[in-house]
Amino acid sequence: MTSNKQALAAVALHLTLAGAFSPPPARRIASGGGSTADRGTAAPGRPSPPSALPVASSSAPPRSARTEDGDDGGGGGAPWWEDFRLADPDLAPSVLPDFPIFSTRFDADGKLDPSGPTRLVYLDSAATSHKPSAVTDALTRYYERENSNVHRGAHALSREATERYESARDKVASFVNAHSRNEIVFTSGATEAINLVAASLSRTCGKAPEDPRELYLREGDEVVITEAEHHSNIVPWQMAAERTGAALKYVPASASGEFDLDAFEELVGPNTKVVSVQHVSNVLGTVSPVDDIVRIVRSKAAPGAKILLDACQSVPHMPVDVQSLGVDLIAASGHKMCGPTGIGFLWGTESLLNSLAPYQGGGEMIDEVTMEKSTYAPSPARFEAGTPPIAQAVGLGAAIDYLDSLGMDRIHSYEAELASYLRRRLEDVKGVSVLGPPPGIERAALCAFVVEGVHPSDLGTFLDVRGVAIRAGHHCCQPLHRALGHSHSARASLYFYNTKEDVDVFVAELEDTLKFFRSLGGDGGEADGDTGEEDEAFVPLF
Repeated sequence: MTSNKQALAAVALHLTLAGAFSPPPARRIASGGGSTADRGTAAPGRPSPPSALPVASSSAPPRSARTEDGDDGGGGGAPWWEDFRLADPDLAPSVLPDFPIFSTRFDADGKLDPSGPTRLVYLDSAATSHKPSAVTDALTRYYERENSNVHRGAHALSREATERYESARDKVASFVNAHSRNEIVFTSGATEAINLVAASLSRTCGKAPEDPRELYLREGDEVVITEAEHHSNIVPWQMAAERTGAALKYVPASASGEFDLDAFEELVGPNTKVVSVQHVSNVLGTVSPVDDIVRIVRSKAAPGAKILLDACQSVPHMPVDVQSLGVDLIAASGHKMCGPTGIGFLWGTESLLNSLAPYQGGGEMIDEVTMEKSTYAPSPARFEAGTPPIAQAVGLGAAIDYLDSLGMDRIHSYEAELASYLRRRLEDVKGVSVLGPPPGIERAALCAFVVEGVHPSDLGTFLDVRGVAIRAGHHCCQPLHRALGHSHSARASLYFYNTKEDVDVFVAELEDTLKFFRSLGGDGGEADGDTGEEDEAFVPLF
């Protein structure tokens, strides 16, 4: 394999630094109810943490791609995937010219080289998407021709910047089918959007606010999340529970990766005030059964209980209609949907947003300020203190225009087929176990996986040398990985600009990399990518 020496040297340095600087390893959960020291103490009413769960993987032993579709692997037939054709093969090739970054090339050592022989295969869009020229041009045009602060400016530049900024709000509102533009609050991202809600509900630390219309959490209230959540939908609620005395409960992760509706229904009760769950898992790829979640909450939870949906992995990839979802709030990030970093949004009904206390104080969000007291503007201004992310909002508006020009139904259909293809290809790779539901079950366009005897970070390093970009780590989902019996995983995630050939190159390089690792020493170590007790403290170097 080209550049094996360079990659092996990187891995050796990685192992050396990990051993030198890593903290003592956390204690693992023993099968059958061992130590839970690394899981923390459950909040009142919180279910006991489950023991490590098995990974949902192929029901049959790994097989060669040549044994698919009746070929017995005897060499007479071509692999099934060579003849596979997408129903919409023109989508990705038609948009690739819109993304200059895909002209990136690498030399034989994996370094950037405009004339290098290796092209970029980017499979990390669940972390962030690439940006089309329409978005970067909009940002450049704003800074070069329209740059000004928004609202109340008495000059043409300010009026133009305000128009561009507020036009972006209209585009977001239309994109998710909001009732009103006033239901869209711009934030720095989904993390801030969720923190906004959690901080507002816990502002009074459990005490009744002066305004009887203000929503708040108090001791005895319950917040329900799941064990599969991104840290951004766990930590803010832990902080809110600590401030208010509310109980934080969670739905345990299931071995199949699917949302456990029975466990969820058992947790929801008359004291449930908030349910905050992901729409699509950034690790398992599962799509939460929102209709069933809403039905259970509306029938069993406290009157007026609120449902927040983390829509980071759904809004960029499928049509999302807030009116038909039936939830109360959604949070989403702009940078995962072809927009700039530093921008996201919170959607909530206007009446709900106006019953939440402001998240931050300052300019823009006020109605009137005296030296004794301040009153606050209605939504969305009440949550947009200070100078907002103007350029980022303009870029997000351009990204929405771009996605609308392609059609979200088309994007979703294309990605669903490509995701199924990726899942089937990984099924054929010896030693690979894919996290999440088995083939045939709806999943998003991503696959997180572990490999026997190879740490995900080392895998990512080797693939990077070959121009293939994946993600390795816990993907901000440490509780989920612990429940599945792993500390880390590798993840390949797709977007509409990825092609069938991208998947084929990835799988070929993955197989080549695994052959190299096996050549170093048998099967390469312990199963499922675990490397013993020290693995818990092992983190990616790059």
